[in-house]
Order: sequence, then C-alpha cells, then structure tokens
Amino acid sequence: MWDPQQYLAFAEHRDRPAHDLLARVGARNPRRVVDLGCGAGNLTPLLSVRWPEATVEATDASPEMVRAARAEGIDARLADVRDWRPAADADVVVCNAVLQWVPEHVALLRAWLPALPPGAWFAFQVPGNFEAPAHRSLYELVAEPEWPDHLEELLCKPDCVLPATGYAEAIADLGLEVDAWETTYVHRLRGADPVLEWLGGTALRPIEAALDESRWQRFRAELAPRLRTAYPQRADGTTWFPFRRIFAVAYRQ
Repeated sequence: MWDPQQYLAFAEHRDRPAHDLLARVGARNPRRVVDLGCGAGNLTPLLSVRWPEATVEATDASPEMVRAARAEGIDARLADVRDWRPAADADVVVCNAVLQWVPEHVALLRAWLPALPPGAWFAFQVPGNFEAPAHRSLYELVAEPEWPDHLEELLCKPDCVLPATGYAEAIADLGLEVDAWETTYVHRLRGADPVLEWLGGTALRPIEAALDESRWQRFRAELAPRLRTAYPQRADGTTWFPFRRIFAVAYRQ
C-alpha cells in the first residue's frame, strides 16, 4: 500500500520533526537504538551517525518500505509495531510518525515504557493536523453518498492521537520523566496541487488502495479543488501548508 517515492517527495519537510525530536534525546552511549517504524529508512542513518557504537534495529510493517530501506543498505526487518517488545539493551527508541495509525498505541506505550532498561529514552512524534482544512476536506468528501461507507474508516480521526498534555499525563503516570510539546510547521510547498501530493504519500494511501484506478482518479479530481480553496497558491507559485506535530520524549531513570 505504501509508496516510498511518493512519501519521500517531501522528505525535506517530513524529516524536520524527526531532527527536532532527536535533539531532545540525551542518551550518550546507548547499546541498542531502535527505529520503530523506519519507513524507507531515510532517518535511520541519523541514528547510526549519532551513536556509531550502538546496534541499530530498524523495523516497519510495510513490505514496500522495508524493501526501500534495504536498498539503501539498512538492515530493516518486516514487523508490526504491535508485536514489538523492547530488548533488554534497548536504550533508545525512536518512533517517528507511526503511532497515529495504531488506535491502541497508548496501551502499547504503557506496556513498552516500564519494560525499558534503566536510563533508556523513548521518543515519538505524531501528526496533530487531523482537524486542519486538509483533513476536513477529506472527511467531507468520503462522507458523500457516491463513496463507499468503509472509506471513512480508513482515515485517522482527530481522536486518534492525544494532545501533548495527554501524552505527558500518560507517561508521567508510569513514573518516567517526560518532555512533551507541540509545534506547527508552516511548510512552503511548490508545484501544482502540492497539498494533494503531500496527502498522496500518507493519508490518501489507504483510500487509493481501496479504490480501483478509475474511481481513485475521480476521488483525486474531486478533492483537488477543495484543497486549492483551503490552501490557495501564492502569486509566486508556492503554497503555505501549516502542519501541527505532537512530540513526547520519555526517560526512564
């Protein structure tokens, strides 16, 4: 279902939150560093460069993404995040833009974090833009009678992630130190229908997989003008695209 090339089309913008997330991880000499949900592996090398002595573990649930990561020389493994358990030496775990797809991820965090070794760090970020005009346009379109009812179930809803305070509470209740925050990035996108192309690498992937080619092209054609209205193009041909992200870094003393 996932297309690494489409996802990486906006790599410069998509990678920035991961850099900001890693900047808040204070580990010095971790034994094992985990890229949990590594995608195409574009961020995994950052972990190897920062902690060259550590064993780097990279997993993803998408066969397409794992193949793309392996093509870049990364020893990525196919695995569902729900099945992951921290090894005894997992001193750093990074989970970048993954948990929004897992409805039970708070329960998983409650299981994972106490199982980390003392001195371990767990850092994650999730999109927080599910109430933004782009997603409202998606929700409105899939709710129209011409589209199958099950399409609505394929989209992340606003309640699929917590606010930063919600994650802070959930982590602090486990007795871990927590640093949680939110950032809205204002991306300057270029090209025709750039917000549609952005969504094509993430939120629209399940929709595309559920429709035949003809209906998928109709869906795109109906969504495009709504997004152009919500995110008008500037005179210089660029488009401002605000994107909220939610971050949390947990430290087990």
